[in-house]
Formats: sequence, C-alpha cells, structure tokens
Amino acid sequence: MISFGWRPSCLFLSLCLLPGIAVPQQNSLSNDHLRASANVGATPAVPLSPEMRGDIYMARKMYREAIDMYRQGPPDSPVLANKIGIAFHQLLLLNIAKKNYERAIKLDPKYSEAINNLGTIYYSDKNYKHAISLYKRALKYGTGTASIYANMGAAYFGRKDYKNATLCYEHALQLDPDVFEHHSSFGTLMQERTVEERAMFHLYLAKMYAKSGAKDRAIICLRKALEEGVKDRKKIPDMPEFVTLKNDPAFKQLLAENPKPL
Repeated sequence: MISFGWRPSCLFLSLCLLPGIAVPQQNSLSNDHLRASANVGATPAVPLSPEMRGDIYMARKMYREAIDMYRQGPPDSPVLANKIGIAFHQLLLLNIAKKNYERAIKLDPKYSEAINNLGTIYYSDKNYKHAISLYKRALKYGTGTASIYANMGAAYFGRKDYKNATLCYEHALQLDPDVFEHHSSFGTLMQERTVEERAMFHLYLAKMYAKSGAKDRAIICLRKALEEGVKDRKKIPDMPEFVTLKNDPAFKQLLAENPKPL
C-alpha cells in the first residue's frame, strides 16, 4: 500500500536506463564542433543500484525480475530482505515471503515494516492473535503509521472484536484520512484489508466516516454494506453515528432505494 516515494522525473530517468528501453534521441549534429559544445556541462548518467532496478520492476509488476535484482544487492540488508518478501507475497508464495520477512527481522529486530508484513502472513492464515501481537510490536518500533493500525483493526475484526477493531480503524483515520482509499499493492509496507464479513466491515467504516465528517465516503461505504447484505438494515436510520446524515439528501435517497444484496 505504500509508495516508494519516487518523483516522476526520477522514475522516467530510471526507466530510460533500463536495458531494452528505447529513449528518444535528438537529431544527430552534422558539425563535430557543435556536437562537442552541446555536451559541455552535461551531467553524467547515474548508474542504478540493484535495489533501484528492483523497485522499477516492482512498479511494473515484474516480481520475479525484481527478486533477481534485489538478490544482487547486499545480502545483509534488512530492507532488501523485506522487499524480496513483498515480491514473493505478490506472487502468493506466502511461505517464502514469510522466510524473507523473518530474515529481515533477524537482521534488524526493530524493523517495523518487516514486522508488520510478517503480521499480514499470519493474518492470511487466520491466526489473528499472532498477527495482532506482531502489529503491536511493529507500532512499538515504528512511528504509529496508519496502515499498521488499519491492519490491526482487520485482525481484531477477524476475531469479531468489533470494539477494538473500531478503535484501531478510528486511530488509522486520524493519522491518515485516506488510509482506506489507498490502492497500491507494493512498497516497504503491506496493508491487509481483506476481511470476511465485508458487509459488517463497510457498515463500521461508514460509521467512522460519518463521525469524522466525511459524508460522501460514509454514504459510499453504507451503499456497499447494503449491497453486501448487511443485517439489521432497518436500524441504520436510528444509529447514533448517522445522526449528522439524517437530513442529507443523498443519505435519504440511499435509504429510500434500499439496495438489495447483489
């Protein structure tokens, strides 16, 4: 979910330097003197490190090529071990991803990103208790990122501990109002957002958005909850979290439509 933080110009430069990538060339100069003058002061191309090349392959979803590049870097780098884990994670080779996350943590026991990513492996195995312990550990060494709180909320949600799930989700929204809108699937940190009870999840998300004043997002999530077959839909108009939406035309229209489960 997290971006590598490239700037567009840097990404273009990186892509241009990859083997096999054609780069538009200027028309050749007919005069050698002019050609020499044109090169005066030119900045030499900076060679890309294996990590940078691997990042570019990740951006292009060429995960195996990315792994090959990362492996050409320093073998004792926890960052590269974590990124290799992410690439295998994207290939759904979770056991190999897990080993690389564990190797990253062994190299740096306080590496919060790798600890979080290992938590997502346990989450996918429905070992929510272990996942939560890893997310808490990641927060201990990290900076309290929104994604980790969102992941921990998903784990609590998986355990049907809706109280703690809501607290985690609310904290995630406070740190990053767009945390649930991110769609990136790679980076130094992976965000787990798959939950089994989708209807209930979207209802809780709608409540949180409504409480935070994000009315449009609240209505979008509420529509998803209704379409996914949320229970007790007749109680929605009287839920205290939606009190600020009672007079909103879009909210009224949605309740009047009462979308049936898809």
